[in-house]
Amino acid sequence: MRTISSLLLIVLLSSFTNWETNFDKAKQTAKTEHKYILLNFSGSDWCGPCIKLHNEYFGTDAFKSFADKQLVLVNADFPRQKKNQLSKDLQKQNDHLADVYNANGAFPLTVLISPDGKAIKAWDGVPKESIQEFIEEIKNNTNDQK
Repeated sequence: MRTISSLLLIVLLSSFTNWETNFDKAKQTAKTEHKYILLNFSGSDWCGPCIKLHNEYFGTDAFKSFADKQLVLVNADFPRQKKNQLSKDLQKQNDHLADVYNANGAFPLTVLISPDGKAIKAWDGVPKESIQEFIEEIKNNTNDQK
């Protein structure tokens, strides 16, 4: 059974594009569809730069169009407000993802990951480049791996 905060997170993420919260499912989709994973660590109810990143980058039509064709998007959220707390299973998964891909606890942190789980590139904070340059950087890093 999903909690209200879990449903709120799902609604919030779906407003940006098709964000997955289950990393194992995302890895399977990435392997099946030959896509890369873009994992974003966020604090949806407390982190200003996280909200800015979602609004100004992930929420743009250019990013949505690119991501729908090329990426499997995963959000590892770490809300602080009690009303937004995640289920225990989701929190455990996100903690594990942080241990593996975000040891320094940066927010926001966006990590490009190969279908087999290897981190390729990470962006700490809101990217400095334009959305088009950000998309090109993702494309270049995925093309270099092929």
